[in-house]
Amino acid sequence: MEVLGLSVTQLCIGLVAVVVGACLQGSLGFGLGLVAAPVLVLLDTRLVPGPLLCMGVPLTFLIAWRGRRELDFSGIRWAIVGRVPGSMLGSVAVVVLAERWLAGLFAIAVLAAVGLSVVGLSALPTRRNLVVAGVVSGAMGTATSVGGPPVALLYQRSTGPELRASLAAFMVFGASFSLLALIVVGEFDWTDLGLASLLVPGILAGFGLSRWTSEILDSGYTRPAVLLFATASAVSILLRQVV
Repeated sequence: MEVLGLSVTQLCIGLVAVVVGACLQGSLGFGLGLVAAPVLVLLDTRLVPGPLLCMGVPLTFLIAWRGRRELDFSGIRWAIVGRVPGSMLGSVAVVVLAERWLAGLFAIAVLAAVGLSVVGLSALPTRRNLVVAGVVSGAMGTATSVGGPPVALLYQRSTGPELRASLAAFMVFGASFSLLALIVVGEFDWTDLGLASLLVPGILAGFGLSRWTSEILDSGYTRPAVLLFATASAVSILLRQVV
């Protein structure tokens, strides 16, 4: 039995990956693409990036709404300003550039930022830095479905609730705009929407679980988790290109 070309086994594996990814994103502010993208692309290349971006829209909205009182809108709005040209750049890059080199460049940039943070040279969420991070995140998210690390690294010293809410507010706009950009260039259609809808239950389940896991991270583990999963995001992107 198949649904939109996916077997029951593929669908079950995809749902598990989405649940784990959504739980991580609900706990840390990013992570859906990190966990789900490598699994989904192995199951069916049609699931990335369009359907995964589509699933990210309701998830980020729910996270932003849950943490709306901690939202740093005065800062994150500058990242949103950068996300617009970044998403447009990423959508064009998907069409005209070699994906392997593009993804590798993004991954190396994230690893460099993590390395600087580890030695105590992390950047602050200033207006300029947020705009630049927004541009990089927009291009990276549109091209690879993993766009959270650039902005998350700027907020790594914030409290857990502020980090989650601010990142979610940024990404609900960013994911929507990236999705629109893919529609404009013909990389997202009704079939992609149908594939995304099959996995939305996993989004809701993961979001529900994140209420408890976020409390664990808020006990002093937020910054180490940001650095760890930002590194894992970059490594996963590199591995996807090699494999």
